[in-house]
Amino acid sequence: MRSRSLCVARCTSILFVVIVCAYSARGAEPAVSRLMADLKPFLALTSGGTAQFSVAAKATIPIENAPQSIEVGIARFNEEAFDLDVVHRDYEVHVRRRAEATALALPKHGVVYLGRGDVDPQDNLRPAGLTARLVSSGTRWASYLPLASATDPATLSLVLTGLLNVQWDAAQGRWSVGDNAHLAFGQNPPSLSVTAGKSQVEVSVATAGTMSAVDAWDGLRCVDLDRVELERQLARGVRRALEILAPSTQLTSPDTTARKVAHGELRWIDGQRVAILSGTPEQVGRAHGELLRVEAQRCVDSVLHTFGTVHTLTTGRWFRHDLETAYARLSPHIPQDHQTEVAALASSLQWDPHTAKLVNVFPELFHCSGFAVFGSATADGKLYHGRVLDYMTEIGLQDAATTFIVQIDGKIPFANIGYAGFVGSVSGMNAQAISLGEMGGRGEGHWDGVPMSNLMRKALEECSTLDEVMNLWKTSPRTCEYYYVFADGKTNRAVGVAAVPESVEFILPGQTHPQLGEGIADAVVLSAGSRLEELRARVTQRHGQIDASVGQWLMSRPVAMKSNLHNVLFVPADGVFYVANADHKHPAAERPYVRLNLRELLPPQAGPASVSAAAQ
Repeated sequence: MRSRSLCVARCTSILFVVIVCAYSARGAEPAVSRLMADLKPFLALTSGGTAQFSVAAKATIPIENAPQSIEVGIARFNEEAFDLDVVHRDYEVHVRRRAEATALALPKHGVVYLGRGDVDPQDNLRPAGLTARLVSSGTRWASYLPLASATDPATLSLVLTGLLNVQWDAAQGRWSVGDNAHLAFGQNPPSLSVTAGKSQVEVSVATAGTMSAVDAWDGLRCVDLDRVELERQLARGVRRALEILAPSTQLTSPDTTARKVAHGELRWIDGQRVAILSGTPEQVGRAHGELLRVEAQRCVDSVLHTFGTVHTLTTGRWFRHDLETAYARLSPHIPQDHQTEVAALASSLQWDPHTAKLVNVFPELFHCSGFAVFGSATADGKLYHGRVLDYMTEIGLQDAATTFIVQIDGKIPFANIGYAGFVGSVSGMNAQAISLGEMGGRGEGHWDGVPMSNLMRKALEECSTLDEVMNLWKTSPRTCEYYYVFADGKTNRAVGVAAVPESVEFILPGQTHPQLGEGIADAVVLSAGSRLEELRARVTQRHGQIDASVGQWLMSRPVAMKSNLHNVLFVPADGVFYVANADHKHPAAERPYVRLNLRELLPPQAGPASVSAAAQ
């Protein structure tokens, strides 16, 4: 399912890029009069000068080393109504919007989602002003909005010819942009042909046809939805997708101003976002939202709206319904203080509380590599715990990457390498020198237990020894299939864990295992396939020499995948950990690591007792 999801996202994104680039590159003709004639029919559309029109585009795009075709049709009928049709070999999507209702039809899945009534004033699909609502300042495409709304072909022609080195090829009757891109316009009817490398796009413009009824979908099962939810899902999903596809400097070079609020502080350490939170669960949740409002919204849009839309298109299931099903079974097992923190976070962010709860169980629906080495395996005998998170960089979670330093009153302080808007843990270390890393498995749908991320967080807050962590897993109701590495820097002990709802298996250092291979002395190594083979080979090769630098090398490509979202190397005995986060161009393994010290970052109210115990 995930590979098909990525295919949908890539096809849609690449088509958008090619068309927008084509619109931008139209304007580099030395003879301005020729360019004016080419631009006129298209400017009439983008500036709103034409009330009714239809645009048909057919693209052939290389994806995964093979050409794939996608057809897109858009018909605008008036300021309230349009049709959008997208057809690919693996999916088919039709959106009909009318003044009174909106439909999302997925014929390959036999379903149409239909919403009637009012819409959200901002997050809606009303054609009038739609481009401005979908293109935020978080994407580079925002710089094209003034051009798209221009009405004067002569002015626009002069601007564009000054920006782009486009040459007219009279012999071929087309424009050339560099060596690999070519554009040709037709006038009757208006059309545009674009060739860019191995990608080709044909666009034609015509008069809009007859509007079909919004609910006329023969043979499809109709599912009624709240129209506000339907249009918000699609509008926010597209808006966030454009930010992920073409991020502006707001995302690639974010503001690094440090800030403080009651019970919280935001610092930037060597380019990484670090949030220091302390107090009651309610106070911590509120400070989290106050410090990370924008980042948290991007996180929820990535998960709920962008990924959620792709999930719906590829499976036929409304994504929020899947989250609702999971949450209904998971919620009785979520610790009350975690629920209190999420509620305070939602209130601070002015989110619907239930939406915040749903987003925080997201990892339960989708299911990386890890190791712990110590004693004879390391250069100094210390325990080094590596954690590789390979998880969907394609949906832009890296924009919300945050290391949290958290001190809940009466509990063990801890570091949580996570994401704004999310209170659970998938990678963390506490002040008692306990470190944990999770690796997803299978078993979606086994949700009658404590969500994995809440169980991880509970261990960080409450467990002082490895035995306590192991006992927590044995005695807690568990969900799905997950693998873990748990470590204790005080005692140089570590275990690998294979957990399913029915049982828990602990793999000891040096233990031979049918899935993991022959045991390696003073080492626990977990991964899968060729990545496991490579990680085992590296640990064996550098056995006895592993330190912080070698530990980071152990997690480099190809042990880490292209989807590598973050890597962490814990040195729990020292209270130190090294974090690398992905950006929009590189997986985490190809990004610099930042050294952080939990003991130094803890707020003063954490008290010396919790910290000093880690050194004993």
